[in-house]
Amino acid sequence: MIARVKISELGTCAFDLNNLDLRVGDYCIVEAHDDVELGEVAGKIKVQRQGSSRSIRKVLRKATEEDKKQFEENKRREAEAHETCQRKIRDRELPMKLVKSRYSFDGKKITFYFTSEKRVDFRDLVKDLAYIFKRRIELRQIRVRDEARMIGGFGSCGRQLCCTTCLRKLGRLTIKMAKEQGMTITPSKISGVCGRLLCCLQYENDWYKEMKEIMPQVGSIFKYKDVSGKVEELDPFHCVVKIRDDDGRLIPIKLEDSHREDLQKKRKKAESKERRGKKQG
Repeated sequence: MIARVKISELGTCAFDLNNLDLRVGDYCIVEAHDDVELGEVAGKIKVQRQGSSRSIRKVLRKATEEDKKQFEENKRREAEAHETCQRKIRDRELPMKLVKSRYSFDGKKITFYFTSEKRVDFRDLVKDLAYIFKRRIELRQIRVRDEARMIGGFGSCGRQLCCTTCLRKLGRLTIKMAKEQGMTITPSKISGVCGRLLCCLQYENDWYKEMKEIMPQVGSIFKYKDVSGKVEELDPFHCVVKIRDDDGRLIPIKLEDSHREDLQKKRKKAESKERRGKKQG
């Protein structure tokens, strides 16, 4: 049985339930990187075991009340550590933005996450913090996308950021994706809260490519049954083509499944003919 465990800062990850009787909403202690973490069970998935060399991290045990108190105490101390580190950064005039301060669950290590446009020599800062806190100190430079994932927030769609909920691995994003999806190419329209290209551009990219093969091109002459005109607008979500006829009327036409298939075959045939012509030339 696999458990989906929600962990602060790390998001929701999969763990082997390790034959423990845990329900959704229960808190547990899990293996996470080089440390242990407290997380909340968000769901359970029954999977069939198969021979594989890949191992999945395990749930170690159900969290006790003492574990929960320790977690809350760490959160309180993180706020204090954050203020102290911020002050030391100002004192040393370092070109870095402190994003997050995080205690390990056992309290033996503090990790400070920061962003910077260039490499920063923070060795003296580490010495300052180690002297103050008497613990192992780690400073980790992160990217702006990682900053958004840690801080969280809401996108222009009104939903929580994908990077804080469902997105674990980011694919390749390009301006071309936004153009193919008919978006206005302005920073405010195609950028997320992190200032980078919207992660969700990759979700529908393959679908837009498929619809592009099926639907006619804007500016082309399109004939459908007894109607003919120049294509002015496309609505791929509803498979509607809007054409301007000879009388100047804008006519919406919803393509039937059979016609979409015919159109797709014609498009592929034309593209194949074009490729052969280029090879011969």
